[in-house]
Amino acid sequence: MNTTFILAAQAAGQGSPMPMIIMMVAIFAIMWFFMIRPQQKRQKEIRAFQNALSAGDSVVTGGGIYGTVKHIDMTTNKVEIEIARGVVITVDKNYVFANVQASQQGQTK
Repeated sequence: MNTTFILAAQAAGQGSPMPMIIMMVAIFAIMWFFMIRPQQKRQKEIRAFQNALSAGDSVVTGGGIYGTVKHIDMTTNKVEIEIARGVVITVDKNYVFANVQASQQGQTK
């Protein structure tokens, strides 16, 4: 009698691997739509903002420093930002993340 249960259990365990594969694909698709895709969209927006920078824009750097763009050097990819009267810092263009006016408008909504 015990052998019948063992044989029945072995037969039940030999199913098709297709449901498991479908489940894994579904989990990956859900992760892509909710995690990876929004991050890629945000990176495109940041890159478009960085490419559209011009002198006079009020910006925030990756380190949280607020300032006004004074000069952009396209050959070295550096931006000079005035953070106080007469105080100018040079940062890499890739570390300028946000426009101050746009971020303040987003907070007031």
